Amino acid sequence: QVQVVESGGGLVQAGGSLRLSCAASGRTSSGYIMGWFRQAPGKEREFVAGIGWSDPRTDLADSVKGRFTISLDNAKSTVYLQMNSLKPEDTAVYYCAAGWRPFGLIRHGTSEYDYWGQGTQVTVSS
Repeated sequence: QVQVVESGGGLVQAGGSLRLSCAASGRTSSGYIMGWFRQAPGKEREFVAGIGWSDPRTDLADSVKGRFTISLDNAKSTVYLQMNSLKPEDTAVYYCAAGWRPFGLIRHGTSEYDYWGQGTQVTVSS
């Protein structure tokens, strides 16, 4: 079992920045991948960014490349999503998730992740 808890959401003006944190606990290990997803009202949950727990794999959705960065602090068992140049269309509930995938590319599908947090709201005003 892996538990993940998100924090850091809030209200920000367009062009601003936020950093989300995801604290992981439980049976985290080098075979896990950690993902950030988001879900806007009336839309499906979509992949934003992913990172390998103890390896160099990372991936970002095309819509956030150049603006968002994902990183991981193994000592703190925490994954970060640094969001810069925020746009109103980034408004959504952001979820952190963990999935077992010791090999291969970072997966974008929600079904690839077994453990989910409760989500944190990010609102970007125009």
